[in-house]
Amino acid sequence: MSDTAVPVALKAKDFKSDQEVRWCPGCGDYAILAAVQSFLPELGIPKENICFVSGIGCSSRFPYYLTTYGMHSIHGRAPTIATGLATSRPDLSVWVVTGDGDALSIGGNHLIHALRRNVNLKILLFNNRIYGLTKGQYSPTSEIGKITKSTPMGSLDYPFNPLSLALGAEATFVARTIDSDRKHLTDVLRAAAEHEGSALVEIYQNCNIFNDGAFDILKDADSRDDELIRLVDGEPIVFGAEGQHAVVRNAHGGLKIVPTESVAASEIVIHDAHSSDTATAFALTRLSDPETLHHTPIGVLRHVERPSYDRLMSEQMTMAAENGVGDLQSLLRGSDTWTID
Repeated sequence: MSDTAVPVALKAKDFKSDQEVRWCPGCGDYAILAAVQSFLPELGIPKENICFVSGIGCSSRFPYYLTTYGMHSIHGRAPTIATGLATSRPDLSVWVVTGDGDALSIGGNHLIHALRRNVNLKILLFNNRIYGLTKGQYSPTSEIGKITKSTPMGSLDYPFNPLSLALGAEATFVARTIDSDRKHLTDVLRAAAEHEGSALVEIYQNCNIFNDGAFDILKDADSRDDELIRLVDGEPIVFGAEGQHAVVRNAHGGLKIVPTESVAASEIVIHDAHSSDTATAFALTRLSDPETLHHTPIGVLRHVERPSYDRLMSEQMTMAAENGVGDLQSLLRGSDTWTID
């Protein structure tokens, strides 16, 4: 983040552009935009030192609706473009806005390499389990059997689990939240912003036109307490309206859900987001059913410290220049160039 002093305290309205917000009425993107606009003043960073880079999709309209710098880039390549910006301008706070289709289909390779490099990016992945902008085809996160315009007999693809994928890429910050839970969403955004390195935040976002109700089980008052596993670092993993469900280890080293009263308190897993070992965090991502979302963990699954790629690169360039073994700026501005007719 920038150390530049902010002359006046910014408010949410200062981050609202004059552009008409053009999403379908009732879209979950509105709630996410409002949360981000309200949260950005907390960073204490001038608007001109923040940049949002997006790919292609409904969520990728984001840069138009913020008064920060921004770029609506090309399909799937937002993490790559943002990597170039973050490494060349370490004074900026760089955010990526993408969707499940944009990030996990054509952009899958770009996403995992940004995460493994630990570039100082905050990646907001809107997951509505459908292609919304192109009118309702199945996406990489759609459940098996999903009937859409492109899968009239039901999808045959096994869906990606974005958090499992991120942990497999050794991402240093991995979290999940929900568009309609303003407080939880803001808390997760705050934690991501404070992290040095790549932070992936998956946001379950309802597409009320092409996949309405996809997350109802996690939102309805009658079911959410029994289906959402709210992770809190340092606390036992129990959930349910009365705390009647608990997460314990199974015989194979994974995790399972049991009645809380059936086990001793010492058997209940304590959530440790700061563990260097990804095994437990990965096991948590496998608790939810990929079709029904039954027993879905939300919150910060992993938050570990590792030097960011851009900081290491800057240190390396400085060392090279001091030792007289290389000058990148001279190379870029030198005469060793050619012209192709």
